[in-house]
Amino acid sequence: MDAKNLHGVIVLDKSADISSARAVAAVKKILKAKKVGHSGTLDPFATGVLVCCINQATKLARFFLEGSKKYQAVLHLGSETDTQDATGTTIAACPDVSVSAQQVRTVCELFEGEYWQVPPVFSALKHQGTPLYKFARSGNPIQKPPRRVEIRYIKVQAIDLPRIQFEVSCSAGTYIRTLCSDIGKKLGCGGHLQQLTRLESSGFTLAEAISLSDLKQMAGAGKIADAIIPMAQSLRGIPAMVADKALTDNIKHGRVVYAKSILPPSNNNPKGLIKILDTDQNLIAILDHHRESDRMKYLCVFDN
Repeated sequence: MDAKNLHGVIVLDKSADISSARAVAAVKKILKAKKVGHSGTLDPFATGVLVCCINQATKLARFFLEGSKKYQAVLHLGSETDTQDATGTTIAACPDVSVSAQQVRTVCELFEGEYWQVPPVFSALKHQGTPLYKFARSGNPIQKPPRRVEIRYIKVQAIDLPRIQFEVSCSAGTYIRTLCSDIGKKLGCGGHLQQLTRLESSGFTLAEAISLSDLKQMAGAGKIADAIIPMAQSLRGIPAMVADKALTDNIKHGRVVYAKSILPPSNNNPKGLIKILDTDQNLIAILDHHRESDRMKYLCVFDN
């Protein structure tokens, strides 16, 4: 099948030393797709899960951006950098890193739960339409106010000073390099992020990810469809219903759809979202239900 007519998600295993934008451009070129976007940037030095949305699935990126993330990180104690990671310039050093395993675990536990995090000045967040890293590189760093993030857990996996390897599950918008810097400061010796692999993003895992080289081979063999998760299957946390002809016609013509006609009596979906499939299991719409109204709100409608 022509990749221009394929719509869905590719879970890319991004390699180091390539930006997320370049990785997306490479996917678009390999697939010869009309549109490709991603849902959640990975820094160039980081590896792992990069969720790429193909063609009509670019409309779904908004639903993945707020999903939880899971990472494996290596924290290097005793050295602080201006970027909070290994790509930056050292700005402070502590020659004597003498902390116990118990101190490390205790400090890591302090960050679990809600955590007010100050975004790094070297980041893609924007100020007056310009990414912060451009201000920082020009010597005029802009500091954004703290933001509330959530650290669901930090599991210390290995301690080989000055390096600490850990796994962290966190909310969207969490900067792991800032977390490493903050842990280092709390331990009294400073630190920076040395390595980072994203293990999971919005339910997509590294186990199902594919490298750019493997994707290219599959495209050459005419098996690119095997690498794409269909749109209906990609929204894993949203309940689904199969529409009959009447509902399908109503949706395609933008008519009012009432919750009582499609939602079960006890709808336990706290967000009120529901994905509507046709009889061939293709995604035709995503609707939203607000408790104060019986009308369903159209979020996305897809051409099939």
